[in-house]
Amino acid sequence: MCVQELTPGIIKSVPKYSIVVPFHNEQESVTELYDRLKAVMEANGESFELVFVDDGSRDMTFPLLQQIASVDSRVVVIKLRRNFGQTPALAAGFDHAEGEFVIAMDGDLQHDPYDIPAFIGKLQEGYDIVSGWRKERVDNLVMRRIPSRVANWLMSKLSGVDLHDFGTTYKAYRRDLLDQVPLYGELHRFIPALASWYGATICEIPIKNIVRPQGASHYGISRTFRVFFDLITIRFLLKYMMKPLHFFGGLGMAGMFSGMMIAVWLAVDKLLHGTHVMTEHGPLLMFSAVLIMAGVQLLALGLLGDLQVRHFHEPTSGMPYRVAKVIRSEEGEESEIHE
Repeated sequence: MCVQELTPGIIKSVPKYSIVVPFHNEQESVTELYDRLKAVMEANGESFELVFVDDGSRDMTFPLLQQIASVDSRVVVIKLRRNFGQTPALAAGFDHAEGEFVIAMDGDLQHDPYDIPAFIGKLQEGYDIVSGWRKERVDNLVMRRIPSRVANWLMSKLSGVDLHDFGTTYKAYRRDLLDQVPLYGELHRFIPALASWYGATICEIPIKNIVRPQGASHYGISRTFRVFFDLITIRFLLKYMMKPLHFFGGLGMAGMFSGMMIAVWLAVDKLLHGTHVMTEHGPLLMFSAVLIMAGVQLLALGLLGDLQVRHFHEPTSGMPYRVAKVIRSEEGEESEIHE
């Protein structure tokens, strides 16, 4: 077990594993999931913590989490001020997790905690990321499985990471990798792709795909469009992360060059043949001007946009969530940290 000295004379143990679970209106699942996770991790025999994130629930989810934290010092509860979404909720959990290894899963009992030893085994083999693979899907064929298969194939080709299932939250990570990957939008499913840029070793293991025991999924078909746009972002980041102007500059220079060539031809035609450009080639002259201006704007917009995004997602800048309180019980006493 690792330890960390906070102040002279006070030693705080640092868990080896952190299990991060976001909840949103999951009051039916909270207690059962906690019992299963506790049983699995205690059987594993190594130190652990359970990081539960309440993503703006309106039911009894947070009071139940609060009760659990009051009796188990290994439980950390993070309450977000409103429903920010799955990726920011996971980012909050990752930021407050202290374990050397972090395992993320959903809070609706669709992920089986008894698959955790398989993740731990792969981490101990030296992999940086272990991704779950819902090999036997139980979802609706037309609405979920077919679109998911197409999306996963597209993600694999565009990202260059050979995974069958990008969509599942059930993944395990080394702590140091998570510290290097910014999370916003729907990017949690693309962590393996982003981490591959840093040279991470990635593997995939089959996991059970359980029918949701209670209620309905909170993530509908509309999420597909957000994922598609984030996929474009991932492709851009992987290819142009350190050289964004190579992308915008190429388009900008192509526009400016094309516009200048048209303008030069019109000028030559005017000088050599005395052509009235506005009368004979008015639309072409306007098109030339638009190409030149668009090229300049692409160059400027690319530079400014890159600077803004990088500034916002720097560790010292804004985070994509806001925390109302953190409950962390130590030695049987509950303490609340307001942020």
